[in-house]
Amino acid sequence: MNNRIKNKLDSEGKLLSIYFTAGYPSLNDTVTIIQDLEKNGVDMIEIGLPFSDPLADGPTIQESSTAALKNGMTSDILFEQLKNIRKSVSIPLIIMGYFNPVLQYGVEKFCQKCEEIGIDGLILPDLPLDVYQDEYESIFNEYGLLNIFLITPQTSNRRILQIDKASDGFIYMVSSASVTGSKSGFGKEQEDYFQRIGSLGLVNPQIVGFGIKDTETFQQATKTAKGAIIGSAFIKYLTEKGTADIRDFIAEIR
Repeated sequence: MNNRIKNKLDSEGKLLSIYFTAGYPSLNDTVTIIQDLEKNGVDMIEIGLPFSDPLADGPTIQESSTAALKNGMTSDILFEQLKNIRKSVSIPLIIMGYFNPVLQYGVEKFCQKCEEIGIDGLILPDLPLDVYQDEYESIFNEYGLLNIFLITPQTSNRRILQIDKASDGFIYMVSSASVTGSKSGFGKEQEDYFQRIGSLGLVNPQIVGFGIKDTETFQQATKTAKGAIIGSAFIKYLTEKGTADIRDFIAEIR
């Protein structure tokens, strides 16, 4: 399957992926943010589909999710906003969210919409591996979507190898067991975890998320991994500075 994510993973250098919540700070900021991120050298974007009960997210992302829902963001509106995105944006786009809104929308219908507008993959942290394989893998494949699985420091090596076998893109490596956006820098525990994963000889590259917010943490995270994802730090930046100076934020990382 020719997929933009796979093509990007095959490229040289370390990848910078940015997560933001669709419909935040304002309902209609989604497309502008995506275009500005690509223009300023971001390699991949995770578009967060807001959900009313975001258990794995820290306060920053939760607040942005609540605000986006108040702004009126829904799956339908997101798809409408993104319908022409491939006329101006060529980097991989991933929708990240919880499984419930996808289920409510209809899994096949959701995947079909994703294919129509040029989404390359989904990250659904609460969709268990076995349920995905039994019920939904064939649908994802039919519409050319990669399903990205998460691993944490608590995930056993056996489970990680199962996930590696089931994956066909990258593995989202959560840097810590806590919620998003709460760490400052990486300690020995995380360094050991990065090395442990590095030594497993996984087929799929890993991209590290949670706790990356500046050049130092980006470099630490990408020593053994292919790339890193920044979410909370970028959303904080949008909250404080708005959407006008995205270039300055990216310049701080690279």
